[in-house]
Amino acid sequence: MGIHHIEENLVRQNKALMLLSALLMEEFSRLTARNAQGVSQIEISIQELLRQMVSERHSLRAMVGRVVPGAQRVADLEGHVDAEHFSVLLELVARMDQTQQECGQQANKNHALAVALHDQSRELLEFMHNEIQPKQKDAYSARGRYVPPTQHGNILRGRL
Repeated sequence: MGIHHIEENLVRQNKALMLLSALLMEEFSRLTARNAQGVSQIEISIQELLRQMVSERHSLRAMVGRVVPGAQRVADLEGHVDAEHFSVLLELVARMDQTQQECGQQANKNHALAVALHDQSRELLEFMHNEIQPKQKDAYSARGRYVPPTQHGNILRGRL
């Protein structure tokens, strides 16, 4: 276990974040196309990728702790590894942070669009429900008299 394993872990995490970014953009395009089935499929992939990324993070912390006892972050390696390797590690972490910020912004866009589509669908459903309900509350009974309206549906009986 050494600096090379830490570097490989950071490279894997960077690639995972780039994949996450691509998946989030694909999710956005499917949201705009109103492809609910496609969004669900992408969401499952995103959740699995996030689970794997968390595992990589835990692994990285363990590796850093083995190189420098008590350390948990790559920044804690300063002074314990040569400057060239440390600068490479910091560059990878900076790239990871940048990609992570971009993913966060895209996730916020996706969330806002999903909430807007949900609200729009709910309002349309409420409108259609209100349009279907009879405007006039009076109803005739089987005997031809007005009966008070009920909230529940009734079975219609009669002859044609």
